[in-house]
Amino acid sequence: MTYKGYELPTLISGKLVNRYKRFLADVELETREIVTAHCANSGSMRGCATPGAPVWISQSDNPKRKLKYTWELIQTKDSMIGVNTQVPNKLVKASIESGLVAELKEYTKVKPEVKTSTHTRLDLFLESETGKTCYVEIKNCTLVEEGVAMFPDAVTTRGQKHLDELIRLKQEGHRAVIFYLIQRMDARLFTPAAMIDKVYAEKLKRAVENGVEIITRDTFIDTGNIRLRGAVPVRL
Repeated sequence: MTYKGYELPTLISGKLVNRYKRFLADVELETREIVTAHCANSGSMRGCATPGAPVWISQSDNPKRKLKYTWELIQTKDSMIGVNTQVPNKLVKASIESGLVAELKEYTKVKPEVKTSTHTRLDLFLESETGKTCYVEIKNCTLVEEGVAMFPDAVTTRGQKHLDELIRLKQEGHRAVIFYLIQRMDARLFTPAAMIDKVYAEKLKRAVENGVEIITRDTFIDTGNIRLRGAVPVRL
């Protein structure tokens, strides 16, 4: 129970110039130098990619990387936001292993990136000491409007397939969970973004009707770490 969250690397502050080609972001540093950072986020980043906003990037010394900088955080008028989609899986996995997710405390074995069918992998496979099994798919949520967190922020056929797979696994007798990690601090409610991806929203409702569980957590974020806070109510 000593896990305190995902520790961020040393960060460099700047201002966002522009996010483009999905995986690139130009950032103006305090020295006025403009650098290009990797944007580890394939979504639309609606509401969290405003030019001129304060951002924080990390620097890698890996000589094999094309870009030595990675975009980690952005500050909007409402919240600090974690934009790196590689964080949620690491944070949720470590939090489960540390017993910090009450709904999943019974599981003592945690295996990441599990192949469940020919063309599908899910994020986590959990197993209890008594042999109970659970599959967990983790989704990064950064879209919040008027206090309502929504997923997805772009049409996601891959996400739709994950819901179909969770339904199938539940019908086979496993526990199945979709875990929405809200990487910001201003959400009071979670709902599927039907206005963006109607099919995903319909499939999420169908998944719940078939016994798939939804777990939500918002986060506390500063320039030192990102950690889980509390559950956010769900409205389908």
